[in-house]
Amino acid sequence: MYRERRAIWSLPVADELPPWPHLFPALKPPIDVVLDIGFGGGEALVALAAQRPDEAVIGVDVHTSGVAHVLEAIVANGWQHVRVVEDDVLELLPRLPMNSLAGVRLFFPDPWPKTKQRHRRLARTDVVPDLVDRLRRGGTLHVATDSSGYAQQVAAVCALDQRLRGGVVERPDWRPVTKFETRGLVAGRQPIDLIYERIS
Repeated sequence: MYRERRAIWSLPVADELPPWPHLFPALKPPIDVVLDIGFGGGEALVALAAQRPDEAVIGVDVHTSGVAHVLEAIVANGWQHVRVVEDDVLELLPRLPMNSLAGVRLFFPDPWPKTKQRHRRLARTDVVPDLVDRLRRGGTLHVATDSSGYAQQVAAVCALDQRLRGGVVERPDWRPVTKFETRGLVAGRQPIDLIYERIS
């Protein structure tokens, strides 16, 4: 069942992506497409997809269990506005059109807390500019984390890109609580939301 669903609703990283209207034919142009990176168990992606049927979502994660959960939700709800990629977002990124995304979401990414691990964080100077390239003007980059060190790195990297405006904001009421956020709250860690808009 999983393989059949993935064959229908997932995007392989090797092929060229079709234009958004072909990928999401049920939505009326102009189509708002959001890239949801590292959606984990898929709780937030599924909740937001249910709330926003007019917003297209491409969810990217390397973990089969989370992908399976999202695929199950797609089938159960008959969604036409959600696709998944079971792979590394860095493999997908070169295939995404420039200036095409309404948003990029990065909710509770692995903080890789050890110094020797930090090169694996996505909030890097060799990754964030590529993400911003894919945002259209007015598009947003939204990072949520309960690691103060990760939040500081996001702020520092985003400050280097003159196309971005924003920073730490109050936790948006619309952002669903994820499993990882709940674990952090139980451990006494508070979430930090950073939202940046592409202004040029």
